[in-house]
Amino acid sequence: MPAQFDRDGPPAPRGGLILLQVLILGLFCLFIARFWYLQILRGDNFAELARSNQIRETSISSPRGVIWDRNGVLLAVNEPSFALGLVREDCPDITATLNQIAEWTGLETSTLQEIYLRGKKRVKTFEPLILINDLSFETLAKIESNLVFWPGLEIIVRHKRFYPRGELLAHVLGYVAEANEEELEKDPTLALGDAVGKQGMEYTLENRLRGQKGRKQIQVDALGRELEEQVIIEPKSGNNVTLSIDLGLQEHCAQQLEGQAGAVVVLDPDTGQVLAMVSQPSYDNNLFVLGLSANKWQELRDDPMHPIQNRVSQSVYPPGSVFKLLMTTVGFATGMLKYTDSTVCGGSYKMGNHEFHCWKKGGHGHIDLRGALVNSCDVFFYQLGERLGVDRINAVATQCGLGVATGVDLPHERPGIVPSTAWKKKRYGVAWTRGETLNTAIGQGYVQLSPLQVARFVGSLVNGGRILKPLLDANDPALEQGRLPINDKDREFIVSAMVATVDAGTAHKIWRPDARIGGKTGTAQVVKLINADERKKTVDMPYKYRDHSWLASFGQKDGKSYVVVCMVEHGGHAGEAAAPVVKAVYDYLFGPVRGQAAAKPQPSGDTAAPAASD
Repeated sequence: MPAQFDRDGPPAPRGGLILLQVLILGLFCLFIARFWYLQILRGDNFAELARSNQIRETSISSPRGVIWDRNGVLLAVNEPSFALGLVREDCPDITATLNQIAEWTGLETSTLQEIYLRGKKRVKTFEPLILINDLSFETLAKIESNLVFWPGLEIIVRHKRFYPRGELLAHVLGYVAEANEEELEKDPTLALGDAVGKQGMEYTLENRLRGQKGRKQIQVDALGRELEEQVIIEPKSGNNVTLSIDLGLQEHCAQQLEGQAGAVVVLDPDTGQVLAMVSQPSYDNNLFVLGLSANKWQELRDDPMHPIQNRVSQSVYPPGSVFKLLMTTVGFATGMLKYTDSTVCGGSYKMGNHEFHCWKKGGHGHIDLRGALVNSCDVFFYQLGERLGVDRINAVATQCGLGVATGVDLPHERPGIVPSTAWKKKRYGVAWTRGETLNTAIGQGYVQLSPLQVARFVGSLVNGGRILKPLLDANDPALEQGRLPINDKDREFIVSAMVATVDAGTAHKIWRPDARIGGKTGTAQVVKLINADERKKTVDMPYKYRDHSWLASFGQKDGKSYVVVCMVEHGGHAGEAAAPVVKAVYDYLFGPVRGQAAAKPQPSGDTAAPAASD
């Protein structure tokens, strides 16, 4: 018998049905809200993201501005370079890809991983992360033939800096190298793998030389393969720069200094333009462009000859008797020196219990100011220094641009030192002594000047008293930084004494009959001697104890003027090392002497040429 159901039983629960309906309605509303969010509120953004899956934007590198010498010879150029990039979005196995790259290139996998992790924070997943900046053609061919098997890898054409003359201009041009973390943080326009100026003119003119990157759109398929590309912003190359440097003169100066440590600087005194700036020994700046190995960097850094140092502007030395030009200027500026001032030099000057020797054993006898400059008499300038005092010397030296930076467009210039009583108290915490003033008066003791400062000062003596900024950019106008604090008559007296020093004095080795040449020699002691008898011949002294050799000069011919300053580290007497270099520079500038040479002036009286130059 079939079961009977009670039609009059309890009704189904309505609460559960209502709850179910509410859930369905809520879910529907949620779908509507999500649809509105995706399609209406964020529709444009998501549409752009969708398009980016098919079209990618990436940057186009811009060439750096080239650098010429004053005659249009290229000094810094750009060459094509091939970099290897990794697009993470297209790479299914990062680890395997890095291992394969290590196998192709011979690099350590750990090195590639380090580069990858560093770039991962800065490069978007769909942009190429540069793993290797410069591929050899052999490695490039190997990678190109296997790209189809390694999705995500790209060969990117970039620009690489090249310096055709390498060591010859390394201290002037400097070099570019890959931007470090600090530089990337400071400049948002830089990307991983970009090169920036690190030293020299490449550093100081970075904003002018660096171009502006372009942008391009690349259409890709689902596998990331490039189908089409379109440039949307053209890259702009950096500005080209013409330097004041004369490459031929630069090369000639370097040849004269070859095998020695020192500096040569040639200026145009009327404009301040630097025509040559040589620092020896030097280094190949091309080594830094592709990244220097730790071992090579350590080798350069620890080299006792300091090849990385620019001896023209970054090194300072005691100037020796070259400083007597400044001492004469101080005497005139303070009114404490007259043309007729004279003394008797017996070979030494006594202060208290200490005896200060003249470089000439036996002395110069009776000598006036002109003779003291021409023959570089130490005793005359000891007495002048005692009358002046170190603080007057410091004050006038600063006005003349000595002991202060020149402002040349090169990084890390050292200002040098012309001491004062306050300087010593601050530096060493002790008082100045009278004997130190005498050492200062002959360019010894604490005095430290760069060859570039000396060249600027000599330039101001011959250009009418204008202290000009040394210029390396040929298009920069002359910039007057100050004036010598002496009148034209006093200035011409110093200049004429410099000419007499070449005609019949300590700088006689650079004399030539067809030009007006003036100079001042300087032999700066490196170690203190107890007495004059300790002085040995340069060849008999250990290299590190030999004197520094200076010659500061100017030359004029056919309406052209030049300043030539040479400093040879541990070169001995100025006539032994610096004079032949300076003479060779003038032979290049003025050419060989034509016709029958005029008779060389014969020394006489107080201007008698010494047996050995100071």
